[in-house]
Amino acid sequence: MLLAIDIGNTNIHLGLWDGGGWRLSWRARTVAAKMTDEYAVLLRNFLNSAEVELGAVTAVCMSSVVPALTATFQDLARRYLGLEPLNVSGRTKLGIGVAIDMPEQAGADRLCNAVALSRTVGAPAVCVDFGTSTNFDVLSAENDYIGGVIAPGIGLAHDALVSRAAQLHKVELAPPPAPIGRNTIHAMQSGIFWGYVGLVEALLLRIVAQLDSAATTVIATGGLARVFEEHIRLIDAVAPELTLDGLRWIHELNS
Repeated sequence: MLLAIDIGNTNIHLGLWDGGGWRLSWRARTVAAKMTDEYAVLLRNFLNSAEVELGAVTAVCMSSVVPALTATFQDLARRYLGLEPLNVSGRTKLGIGVAIDMPEQAGADRLCNAVALSRTVGAPAVCVDFGTSTNFDVLSAENDYIGGVIAPGIGLAHDALVSRAAQLHKVELAPPPAPIGRNTIHAMQSGIFWGYVGLVEALLLRIVAQLDSAATTVIATGGLARVFEEHIRLIDAVAPELTLDGLRWIHELNS
């Protein structure tokens, strides 16, 4: 079994691939200060929920944008699983081209998304990854990862507004009854939610126009993808395990 680990700034996404599908997919909060042994307890609970022993895991593939936790999870794989993890980077064999100015700066999760796009929907394609930041990862018609866009996530926008305005408080990140808010809560929801929908749609229109292909497919992933699915008309499908799928195919390519 393959243990896929995607370490993001807000969440750590764990997936257990049994050869025919994702036997289990789990998200945990990212805590950079946690020690290897603490994450080992989390891993045991994760595997126990799928009735899997540590020894059943035969490979580990990981992507990380949190340097402090990269070493932690490498140590975890070596000490508790007896395995050398594959840590995805711009130097890893990916099966796609990486046509950006500084390949060594490419986020591992973004590379995984591009690989998954190539294997699932083909090129050209765009992934919108809703996380701490909202990343737009672009796969060209030539099957190259050509970069994309990094925008502040809707959660960051919400928190920034609340922290800088004394009379505004946290609201649910959901569309209000109408665009014109008749109270403070609905006015905030409209500005945050519909404003963010506008941001995503405007960027997608510009990206697709630059690709200049009517065949461009747009896939959404990340923790908040389902929230926006029905409100952003340019999204063709949601793939919750897209990044994990990229890790799986990268592992297979490098085995």
